[in-house]
Amino acid sequence: MNKDGEIQTELIGKFGGYRKMDSFTLATIVQIGTWKFCEKFLNMHNDPKGRQFDQMTQAARSGRTNIIEGSERAGTSKTTEMRLTDVARASLAELKGDYEFWLLCQKKVPWNNSCDLAKEIYHVKLNPNPPVLKDGLYYSGVYLLAQYDKFDKWLSSDDSYVVANTMIVLINRAVHLLARQINSQSEKFVNEGGFYERAKSERLKKINNNITGDVVCPECGKPMRKRIARTGKNEGKEFWGCSGYPECKVTKEIDE
Repeated sequence: MNKDGEIQTELIGKFGGYRKMDSFTLATIVQIGTWKFCEKFLNMHNDPKGRQFDQMTQAARSGRTNIIEGSERAGTSKTTEMRLTDVARASLAELKGDYEFWLLCQKKVPWNNSCDLAKEIYHVKLNPNPPVLKDGLYYSGVYLLAQYDKFDKWLSSDDSYVVANTMIVLINRAVHLLARQINSQSEKFVNEGGFYERAKSERLKKINNNITGDVVCPECGKPMRKRIARTGKNEGKEFWGCSGYPECKVTKEIDE
């Protein structure tokens, strides 16, 4: 594990490390803020069956958890990483629509881009992510709550108009970062390939390492490589097999 919490093996690529990403931090703030918004402003009058509460909190949860799952799956499937990152982006976009709808029901509109308060919230800087330590979950929690507190004066407002607009600004920030991540992930996949390309490369490397130029096929002249018998009376025993297999099926005993 490196200082960013990423893990990598020779065959499996980097995975994990999502806690270092600002998109994850913002998605966490959005999930906490959404839960508090729903607890504070939704009630039996405007959400009698609790469906709006469920929809909004589940969309917020999906935004955060798909970042986690996508990052953890990155080592064996870059396409899955990209797909889940896009699900996170789409879930947060859906949640933004819920906050917009809330404002419209109050006969209000979201802040425009020139709104001073919207610009102030958008440009609040997050602290650098702390290095991954032995008790990483504890320190990550401390960090995330500290970042939430940067927006608390707006998110704790008794005016749902202010809270909903603040959430929209935070979601816009997270969605923007996730879109950039997807572009970066796709470029990396094109340039480096994924798990199956690495697996094939490692397999070919192993095959080539078993080939020796000192032993050549008496039939076609190609170098022979060590194989292990899988069945029959010689099961488990090494032998020389032509590297031209399956076109050439000549074999030789190693002790010849």
